[in-house]
Amino acid sequence: MNFRQLEIFRAVMISGSASRAAELLGITQPAVSRAVSDLEESLGFGLYDRVRGRLVPTPEGQLFFRDVSNSFVGLDRLRASAAQIRDFGSGSLRIASHAALGAALVPRAIASFRLKHPKIAITLQTPSSSAVRDLVVHQQFDIGLAADEVDLSGVDSRIFGNFRALCALPPGHELASKAVIGPMDLHGIKFIALAPEDRARGRMSQILEEAGSRPEIVVETPSSSTVCALVLEGAGVGLINPCSAHGFAERGVIFRPFEPEVLFKSYLLFRPDAQRARHVNEFVGELIKARAGVVKSTTA
Repeated sequence: MNFRQLEIFRAVMISGSASRAAELLGITQPAVSRAVSDLEESLGFGLYDRVRGRLVPTPEGQLFFRDVSNSFVGLDRLRASAAQIRDFGSGSLRIASHAALGAALVPRAIASFRLKHPKIAITLQTPSSSAVRDLVVHQQFDIGLAADEVDLSGVDSRIFGNFRALCALPPGHELASKAVIGPMDLHGIKFIALAPEDRARGRMSQILEEAGSRPEIVVETPSSSTVCALVLEGAGVGLINPCSAHGFAERGVIFRPFEPEVLFKSYLLFRPDAQRARHVNEFVGELIKARAGVVKSTTA
């Protein structure tokens, strides 16, 4: 049994006849028939019944075709990978980021990176932090950015940043006159909270509880960007990751610092079993530059 025989067998099964398989592969019909016969001999069972000049798959042939098809799926992936390397020259970069960083910071880093490496194919996904970890652990993505509630087992990790939370206020809100928002300013105020598992929310809740402040929670959401969108609609105020503030100030959302400070911590995740490609390390450099821009813009 060899690869060429399997390729011819697959072509016959897909096309439905030896003659069409021959056309598909650019060989003669006798060559197809001979390859099928040789494959049957090496396997020790028949792949086809010969009925009035036609090849009708046997039950064994159909079972064998299923396994052959699965093998060719992996081969097709290799062909796609080779084509991508050929077309883009330097391979690919696959990035998974939680929503707060994926909204603006990561796209900014990608734009800067592509100026230097225009032929590298880039994929960006923005799932939950736990999904980011899983994508990196299972070697589907090269680099991940996740919030600090993520499980760090099975990955190579390092702290990417600690971003000081901002209080987001609707246009014209009564607290907009304050330069800094404190815990008691939020007492009784309609409040849009992050998801309970968010550790920044946990830190915020502790501060509020110690101060005796009880905001009225009207909505819970895992995304700081969604908090901003709800604030813009006047649903309430919220504490957000400053990396998610991009574009909302121009639309009318008012941002104020919150004291005492609440930090949003993020991690960079890498596969622990693989040496990082040069372009992965270069992209990390662009992320660091983009991070500095976020910190500067939110503290200005």
